[in-house]
Amino acid sequence: MELTMSTMRPLAKCAVKITGPRVSSPSNVCPLRSKIAARVPGGVRASRRFVVKAVASMPESDEISLMKRLLELAEERERNSSAPAPAAAEGDYSGPTFNIQTFNAISAVGLERYDNGSFGAGRYSISGDVSELPGEPMAIMLRSHKLQVDEVAPTVRAIARCGAGTNNIPVAEMTELGIPVFNTPGANANSVMELVMCALLLTSRGILEGARHVEEVIVKEENGDHEKVAKRIEKDKSKFVGQELRGKTLGVIGLGQIGSRVVNAALAMGMKVVGYDPVLSVEAAWNLPGDRMTRATTLKELLSESDYLTIHVPYIKDVTHHMLNAETISYLKPNVHIINLARGEIVDGEIIASKYEDGTLTGKYISDFADPFLQDHPRFITLPHLGASTEEAEENAAAMAADEIMDFLETGTIRNSVNFPNAIMEPKQGAESARLCIVHKSTPGTLGKITTCLGDLTLNITQQINVSRGSIAYTVIDMETAPAEPDAMQNMIAAECDDIISTRFIGNPYTNELGTPGTYYYVRWAGQN
Repeated sequence: MELTMSTMRPLAKCAVKITGPRVSSPSNVCPLRSKIAARVPGGVRASRRFVVKAVASMPESDEISLMKRLLELAEERERNSSAPAPAAAEGDYSGPTFNIQTFNAISAVGLERYDNGSFGAGRYSISGDVSELPGEPMAIMLRSHKLQVDEVAPTVRAIARCGAGTNNIPVAEMTELGIPVFNTPGANANSVMELVMCALLLTSRGILEGARHVEEVIVKEENGDHEKVAKRIEKDKSKFVGQELRGKTLGVIGLGQIGSRVVNAALAMGMKVVGYDPVLSVEAAWNLPGDRMTRATTLKELLSESDYLTIHVPYIKDVTHHMLNAETISYLKPNVHIINLARGEIVDGEIIASKYEDGTLTGKYISDFADPFLQDHPRFITLPHLGASTEEAEENAAAMAADEIMDFLETGTIRNSVNFPNAIMEPKQGAESARLCIVHKSTPGTLGKITTCLGDLTLNITQQINVSRGSIAYTVIDMETAPAEPDAMQNMIAAECDDIISTRFIGNPYTNELGTPGTYYYVRWAGQN
């Protein structure tokens, strides 16, 4: 309905209810505010809700003034509800910090992310020395450091690995402690893909063997005489005849961030590509070139067709351990070249060595992991672990890990965790709410107990998500108002629900209170809160 003076006048004789945000201006600035305060017990601050009654005897001029003011307030409230929340200015935060403990040298590009977050500089303290932090660490950021359980303080709520693999982190133990472990899939994908393409050339063209022959044979035999060396280089090239990649078939095991890039790069070089991935995600599928490649339905099918084989799956004990074993290796072509830049344990080096010895396999095997059974074999080419060793990859991984930690500490968001489910719940815009994050066992009835406790405390839930992964569950709840005593609330929930591992009260999603460092949290296993 359009509001005009003629339509508003009759409304003035009815009860009008206005619900809106707290008004911070003094009462003498807004005449309506003092009238409202006089009618509502406890005033506007206490109720945040007010009722205005226009009396039938009110003069018409006062009616019009009143209704104009009501319309102004309604329009202002509508503008406020649709406008984005203001971001805090850079450097305006001076409270206690989130404390991040680092292991290894982390790229400066990643560490700078902490100063460029939602609330500007000053919100995070980062150090490799715990004694230099202003308090106990709340998250750990690392690269290759072999993390031990006793290095994880009870205050740590998240661990981020700057890289894809997490075999240097005791993931199972962290799951039991209710600590999500993050990785950075795709951050080093381009770097690894480029090394795979290099490995394809190294296996097919005798490049390393030729270079060694020049340095160790020709130069020494010709006593460094330039003219003689030049003639021998031309003469001996026939010792290293290789083959072109164009038209050959590349088998790609694992079609994720790295595998999909390898597929596209190989196609660009004129290769035929067969891919195999029994757990291919929809997101990964979008990166594949459709009918320009072939998808094998079984591993046997892929292995039997491949002239070159490259592996891009994570190492999972009892799942991908020795994926290439006596049985699967028997499906390979005799002259296949194998590239393994994933994990050494995926290939059974002892079986490969035996196949080289009896002549069953004649191709090369290149890896950036040592193998005790193949170390001195001429067909085995070992590289340093160079897959992610580029400036760009290290920067991308560190930046991605920092973003994951900030998202989790500030909002409870979980992305790219290897042991927790993804959990993303955007705060309702403009809502004056408070967020509670709960890690608990995935057992029937636990969520019901949590919501019952909040109801007993007269805390209204505005939105929530509950997700699980294996034995672990994660619940994020937004409440209409913040509890008067967050510590008492969390103690009550923990006492009522034995399956709760930890809880963390975050704060208001659209003020600088969101994720406030030092806000109360409960950790059952540490016996502290």
